[in-house]
Amino acid sequence: MINASELMKPKNHHYTYQKTLAASEKINWRVEDIIGGDKRLDFTKPFMPESLARVEPLTFLSPVERLTLNHIRGNTYLCIFGLVEEFILPFVLDHARPQLNGDDYRVRAFLQFASEEAKHIHLFKRFREEFEQGFGTPCAVIGPPEEIARAILSHQPLAVALTILHIEWMSQSHYLDSIKDDRELDPQFKSLLKHHWMEEAQHAKLDTLMVETLADGMNRREVESAVEEYIEIGGFLDAGLKQQVAFDLESLTRATGRQLSAGERDNFTEVQQQANRWSYLGSGMTHPNFLATLETLSPTAKERVEQLARAFC
Repeated sequence: MINASELMKPKNHHYTYQKTLAASEKINWRVEDIIGGDKRLDFTKPFMPESLARVEPLTFLSPVERLTLNHIRGNTYLCIFGLVEEFILPFVLDHARPQLNGDDYRVRAFLQFASEEAKHIHLFKRFREEFEQGFGTPCAVIGPPEEIARAILSHQPLAVALTILHIEWMSQSHYLDSIKDDRELDPQFKSLLKHHWMEEAQHAKLDTLMVETLADGMNRREVESAVEEYIEIGGFLDAGLKQQVAFDLESLTRATGRQLSAGERDNFTEVQQQANRWSYLGSGMTHPNFLATLETLSPTAKERVEQLARAFC
């Protein structure tokens, strides 16, 4: 039986544990430095870029209502990142544990990765507290995180690693393509996204190396089975995102007192579901670096993901 490692194309990168660790150690920000005190959210400005929030097509909402929805979407965005990092953290620790007597740079890099994910979880919890104080009405988010983590971690490790790689490159795409140069966004919310992006840039490299390690020695059928499980995880997340749209509509109703007609609710659901699908699924599935890694594992798997991604774009 032919191993996938024997069929893999040459690497499309020059990532190393030593260089990635060095870059991470130079960044090294603290939660206390970027939130709290005089660093407050400005609810007079949007939090999310329109390319991700997609509130402007909802013309039956007033400008103030669309801004409120943008704030709700911003809260959802960071809460969902906090949620997914609840399963990334134990997965990275489990991956690092068997390597404790191996390459020192590799061990340190993955432990740094885990430490930064724990910091991000803390940051997003602090954000949620400040958002709730400033926004004034509760906003539900899918969960609980431990149940979602349990469901995702039940899949084979390569499928989970691919899901994490998808998320890492997704976050890079969001910041660089939509957030970095948007001057209309609240500077404090933008700062949180910037600091998150800075460390996720290193995580994407480490997870690329993790995917390659997990795939090493697997045969083609095993790799393609893992990709199918990655797709199953995407379907699980898609169902959760649909529920999140319903939660966001409830949050908008509570915050504004606006009761939408049946037609408006249908329009809201259609627009916001597609916005979520693009933000959390399509933008990761189509990221060129994610697809390049897939191609090194299995060109067939890459083609399958590209075909499926059309529904999310």
